[in-house]
Amino acid sequence: MTPSARISAAIEVMTDIEAQRRPAGDALKDWGLAHRFAGSGDRAGIAGLVYDALRRKSSAAFLMGEDTPRAVLLGMCKLERGMDADAIARLASGERFAPDPLTAEETQHLKSGSLADAPPYVAGDYPEWLDPHLARTFGDGRAEEGAALARRATLDLRINRIKADHNTLASLKHLNAASGHWSPVGLRIELSVNAKNPAIQSEPAFLKGEIEVQDEGSQVVALLSGAKPGEQVIDLCAGAGGKSLALAAQMEKRGQIYATDLDKRRLAPIYARLERAGARNVQVRAPAVRHGDGPDALADLTDAADLVLIDAPCTGTGTWRRNPDAKWRMRPGALEQRNKEQAEVLDRAASLTKPGGRIAYITCSVLTEENDDRVLAFLAAHPEFEKTSPDFSVLGSKGVEFQRAILATAAGILMTPKRTGTDGFYFSLLRRKS
Repeated sequence: MTPSARISAAIEVMTDIEAQRRPAGDALKDWGLAHRFAGSGDRAGIAGLVYDALRRKSSAAFLMGEDTPRAVLLGMCKLERGMDADAIARLASGERFAPDPLTAEETQHLKSGSLADAPPYVAGDYPEWLDPHLARTFGDGRAEEGAALARRATLDLRINRIKADHNTLASLKHLNAASGHWSPVGLRIELSVNAKNPAIQSEPAFLKGEIEVQDEGSQVVALLSGAKPGEQVIDLCAGAGGKSLALAAQMEKRGQIYATDLDKRRLAPIYARLERAGARNVQVRAPAVRHGDGPDALADLTDAADLVLIDAPCTGTGTWRRNPDAKWRMRPGALEQRNKEQAEVLDRAASLTKPGGRIAYITCSVLTEENDDRVLAFLAAHPEFEKTSPDFSVLGSKGVEFQRAILATAAGILMTPKRTGTDGFYFSLLRRKS
């Protein structure tokens, strides 16, 4: 397919997303099934255009003066791809499979339009209703933070120290892998705008369990939890097991990790991942039914844990780089529901933590309502707990630089793409008084 044909296809997919209000991944899959002539490179290129358009949906529409799929795609080409009006006009030529030629108005917007007078929610490419929420966290810097959340993410990997060390980097040189910035066990692969994600799951290092796909921010919060060999650790919202795997490597297979989740269906991938990683000190406790409706899978662990790690259910605002369509589908009611779930899981963690033990509360959200607000409310209701500072020396020589980069909050720390080059992650460490 020509570059022009890819633009046309991307406009078609965006139109489907808008009309059906469906996830981008579903629309792209259906387009591919209906256009089997398109090769893998074409599908990756079209997906890149669609996701970039979703990342820059608000600012591109503002630039072009309208919010149609065509306008958003054209505006994105200028804002995200750095193309000038002439280059875009060559793509929108009206020739076979190309979009219709630019109108005089479109040309004018592409030549002279700017975001100079755009409100923060437009410049930052996030829904208008979220503006006061992001203002609570970032103040006047919210547009820049939002813009950073609208850029494409890197592909981050974690070296599994149960099976490998940093020499694994040499086996991934063909992917241009480099050491991560913060995590001592991190690797990073930068991806160009049209690049396909490499087939990491087919790499020998992955098949042998030497590496796992994990954002560097997620690696960092696992390290900051301070899990030590020999401890009793509960991963309360384990899901697919990413942090359980990281904790198992930190603990050098000594001690015990209990991995559970309110919904046992989310645990389905964990078994194969544990086997591949060689994480023998992880015991999966799948609930027979949702907690509160039947026997508690952790009933025997009351007051027993040295560490309870909560990767809390949240709105996922910190992952917008990877899920750009999610921010446009998010509704205010979702925040209220997540706040309720977060309060419940914190209360549950309190009953599992032994005197002197810790709770590591983590979200992939940048919203204060899901972060400091929840921790401070928990502390008010549970005076037996107190805030404590994580040990940043686990990041080695990067510890001091990391402390300068993060946003320190009233009850924890916040990583963001703008500040740390990671997904948005909140971390708070709480200790139960002896």
